[in-house]
Amino acid sequence: MKKYSALKEIQALISQKQFTLPDLLAYYFKQISDNEHLNAFNEVFFYSAEVQAKAVQEKMMQGTAGKLAGMVIGIKDNICYKDHVVTASSKMLDGFVSPYSATVVKRLLQEDAVIIGRLNCDEFAMGGSNETSYFGPAKNAANPELVPGGSSGGSAVAVQADMCLAALGTDTGGSVRQPAAFCGQIGLKPTYGRVSRYGVIAYASSFDQVGPITSSVEDAALLLQVLAGADENDSTVSDLAVPDYPVQLNKQKKQKIAVLRETIESKALDPEIKSAILSSIAKLKEDGHQVDEVSFDLLDYLVPAYYILTTAEASSNLSRYDGVHYGHRNTEAKSLTELYKLSRSEGFGEEVKKRILLGTFVLSAGYYDAYYQKAQQVRRLIREKVDHLFEEYDLLLSPVAPTAAFPLGDHMQDALVMYMADIFTVLPSLSGNPAIALPLGNNEAGLPLSIQFTAKHFEEDKLLAFSQAFLK
Repeated sequence: MKKYSALKEIQALISQKQFTLPDLLAYYFKQISDNEHLNAFNEVFFYSAEVQAKAVQEKMMQGTAGKLAGMVIGIKDNICYKDHVVTASSKMLDGFVSPYSATVVKRLLQEDAVIIGRLNCDEFAMGGSNETSYFGPAKNAANPELVPGGSSGGSAVAVQADMCLAALGTDTGGSVRQPAAFCGQIGLKPTYGRVSRYGVIAYASSFDQVGPITSSVEDAALLLQVLAGADENDSTVSDLAVPDYPVQLNKQKKQKIAVLRETIESKALDPEIKSAILSSIAKLKEDGHQVDEVSFDLLDYLVPAYYILTTAEASSNLSRYDGVHYGHRNTEAKSLTELYKLSRSEGFGEEVKKRILLGTFVLSAGYYDAYYQKAQQVRRLIREKVDHLFEEYDLLLSPVAPTAAFPLGDHMQDALVMYMADIFTVLPSLSGNPAIALPLGNNEAGLPLSIQFTAKHFEEDKLLAFSQAFLK
């Protein structure tokens, strides 16, 4: 069986009885086994996926199947699925069985997707390389000595290595877009509030957003249509109507695109990525799009503001993992205080503990105004600057990451280097705008390169339609 890049192709072949959905699932199981060295899956749902595949196959034969029938999809291991283990790739939650399903999981199942397993990620989604996972790092299929990106590294590798058709990740500061870029896939971060976060283990609640990683824009559009929309369990979700994103793909027009000059001229940007982006800009102009360079003079403030705010939210969100309510519990503590200390120090990895400490510091008396409040003010300035640009332009263009995938262990000893790898992805996260990472060929070493486009709030339809045309 060959690699399929779009659901419509699979659905057509199943309807023609070229193969069945259980046959396709068996193929993906074989792919997972053959690529076990990439460590993309924390667990494969053999039994439940087989039961789903047989049930959906029947519905497909009867003509009663949902929109996602034929799609075999993996979910990041921080998305709850009832009666299945969810750990956020942490010792803290090792073996924890979720008593309920996330809204996004319910919506996948309602439209007859088959969920094949839970995918490796950085612990509690905190990392940019998938190296902080309690279960060991996922590895890039293009070169297993390189990182796949993070935190949704397993999700990107699973699609890259054809272990499932699509995957869900979560994007806090680039955790869908950057691994998609490193693995040559399409990674979409929807507008904050477009997709419910209910049932997603929180890192930073005012940033976290579920997004798909796919091989085709069509599948990204279809998944967003299914996942998006109001949810009574999440008050931050918009009740705006959900467009028919797949139909909107055909509504393509010439766009006014702003290239963020400081991102392209950044000394951190790899020359091969810069060259590929400049070639794309020339092609966009040839195709009739208006492309202008604009200044974004707040670039140096993005990463500091992002890490102050997200670590503050993380310190609050992760306070519940104390060895009493749930999570890893030390069995030798002799007092309540010692129980808290030992359970948390044993259950959390180094990167998570580092971010909890940073967050607790910036929220502490005497530092709250100097750091946290100041970062919130910077976030507001960034949002206003982005909104101002969108008064004149339809899309913003920038790199996804400063480099292609880097070697395992290369950045782990220098937190600042790792954090600065987020310099281009955190802008849409701070402003709440939708953004997409699109493949841009390979460099001389054969590693995937990419480009990022950002759109106005809730204009994923235009972003996806443009992406469809861009990749043709």
